[in-house]
Amino acid sequence: MSSEHSKHHPLAEPLALPRDEALNAPVPVISASPVVLPAPGRGEDLLVRVSAPAVGSALPIIVFSHGFGSSMDGYAPLANYWAARGFVVIQPTFLDSRRLGLPPEDARRPFIWRTRVADLQRILDQLDVLERAVPGLAGRLDPSRIAAVGHSFGAQTTGLLLGTRTLGFDGSVGEDLSDPRIKVGVLLCAGGRGGDALSPLAVERFPYLNQSYAGMKTPTLVVWGDQDHSPLTVVGPGWFKDAYTLSPGANALLTLFGGGHMLGGISGYQVTETTDENPERVAVVQRMTWAYLRSVLYPGDPAWSSARADLRERPQPPGQIDVK
Repeated sequence: MSSEHSKHHPLAEPLALPRDEALNAPVPVISASPVVLPAPGRGEDLLVRVSAPAVGSALPIIVFSHGFGSSMDGYAPLANYWAARGFVVIQPTFLDSRRLGLPPEDARRPFIWRTRVADLQRILDQLDVLERAVPGLAGRLDPSRIAAVGHSFGAQTTGLLLGTRTLGFDGSVGEDLSDPRIKVGVLLCAGGRGGDALSPLAVERFPYLNQSYAGMKTPTLVVWGDQDHSPLTVVGPGWFKDAYTLSPGANALLTLFGGGHMLGGISGYQVTETTDENPERVAVVQRMTWAYLRSVLYPGDPAWSSARADLRERPQPPGQIDVK
């Protein structure tokens, strides 16, 4: 394991032009929503936003899982950035979305964590339907290059597809929900290990957070903020590094100095719920996630090494990369 910067620098310098941007200049994005996927037994059809670059073929795919309460229209700073640089971004609206307004007594609520996984599996099963739903997109996807990305609750969802397992408090191991169609992942503010690291609140209300990363073997970038204080754990912000330290697949860790749970404001443009408004921090998340996915899906692509070098060489880096 190695760290590419050892000092904590809370301030970020103005963004310089990344050296790989000249070769990957943003292009216009086309977006369609809602694309409706029938979902018998779910109680609601699955609504999806699909965003894609207006040009290009054999396009790689990102399936994105939003945090608790958000929707397919959230996280525009990430979705637009990725789509403008060559990815087709698919964003479902999960049952916990505020816009669906499920009442607290709804019988589906305790199982939303599992329904989220089923929603992503449904999307992967029906990529051809989504492809035809966006004007000009048919025949332009590369289903052999699929990435999964999630934030917060969405990172827990994504982790299950990458190989994490839920654990019973009696020690039993939950179902293996990993999906071999997903070749790479990014976990943004993913909850850490279970057991004695969980707070009483998490044990009572979110038992699915009792989880193990031992089976997560898919290549993964883990992103966390060192000021992300969560009521779900008793061990402090370092809990959000567990997905990196405890899994065999996670081979890169991006630490954002001063970052809170919204990583500077990734959930939307000019949003009020961000914990730590910082456009420079958002820009780092945009570029580093894109570069990591690009280089894993296309071995030999220099985007990741270039992005790491730029971050490391800044006079006051806003974060650091660890690798193993």
